[in-house]
Amino acid sequence: MKIHLVSGGCGFVGRNMVKRLYKSTNDKIFVVDDLSIGTHPSEWFDDFSSEFNNDLEIIGNEKRIYFWKGDFRDFLFYFRQNPRYIQDKYGLEFEKFSDVFHFAAIVGGRAKIEGDPMVVALDLSIDAEFFYWICQHKPNRVLYPSSSAAYPVDLQSVTHAIALKESDLDFSSNLGTPDMTYGWSKLTGEFLAQIAAKHYGVSVVCIRPFSGYGEDQDLTYPVPAIAARAANNENPFEVWGSGKQGRDFVHIDDIIDFIFILLDNVKDGSAYNIGSGKLTSFLDLIELFSSFAGYNPTIKPLLDKPVGVHSRYSDMSYVKERFNWYPRITIEEGMRRVYNAAVERIKKGELKK
Repeated sequence: MKIHLVSGGCGFVGRNMVKRLYKSTNDKIFVVDDLSIGTHPSEWFDDFSSEFNNDLEIIGNEKRIYFWKGDFRDFLFYFRQNPRYIQDKYGLEFEKFSDVFHFAAIVGGRAKIEGDPMVVALDLSIDAEFFYWICQHKPNRVLYPSSSAAYPVDLQSVTHAIALKESDLDFSSNLGTPDMTYGWSKLTGEFLAQIAAKHYGVSVVCIRPFSGYGEDQDLTYPVPAIAARAANNENPFEVWGSGKQGRDFVHIDDIIDFIFILLDNVKDGSAYNIGSGKLTSFLDLIELFSSFAGYNPTIKPLLDKPVGVHSRYSDMSYVKERFNWYPRITIEEGMRRVYNAAVERIKKGELKK
């Protein structure tokens, strides 16, 4: 019996991974999340039903999803005390987890990264305990999500904006300065992934997703927030900073597609970009969403808001060369999906009109 572990499995990326695993396999999925940011499966799992085994919630008619509510570090602590913690407490007999997807993290938009950097630094403790555990547990395969925030910020300025290559981060030379505590934690995680692979024989791959987005993303992130405001015909249309700062937007479905390609082909802890290779400004996004809504708003810059680096986008040439992979969802198609989802949420009264 295969059981996959998804930490942070109720957050944006985690729940999309859980849904993909559920639809594409017949395996069991063990989800850990404290719901501090994520949402309970009853809000996003189709045909939700559940029952309990002690404090473990068993979800779905097929009873293939197990939901353990709590801090992932507590979960790992129980494993350190007893490597057979799940088997002994819940009677789930298996040797070890098959695929492990580690999405548990302190995450949020720019306001969180710049507004509460010490809280974000807790990712260091989460990841350190995670990598220690996988070196003992030895799952079949491990996915560690790093971030484009690990790249040096001096390559992402107004005067020095380049497409970021995997080789721009080299642990054997000068790494540069990543983006705030979030970037430092992810850079550290990549280093631990390489150690886990080289010294402990763990099969692990890292991803550096750029600006991932999707229909069910939280409104603290810019894409769904801008889509909702366009659907509400906001005018004047507020934008953080000048709006000229740009990002590389990639749809969550493309991110998950490439994760499975990497798991099948990479074991050494190395990291790969996931992006479109195109720079899109927030003014471009507003123009696109307002065109969907059929109006032409006046732009109102909010220059006192945190904006992060000026330009962050990926060089996807290495990924295309090695894996012949590129995103299949265009920014127009993906943003249209997000906009349509916002319209539906407004109709249902889930968003203010």
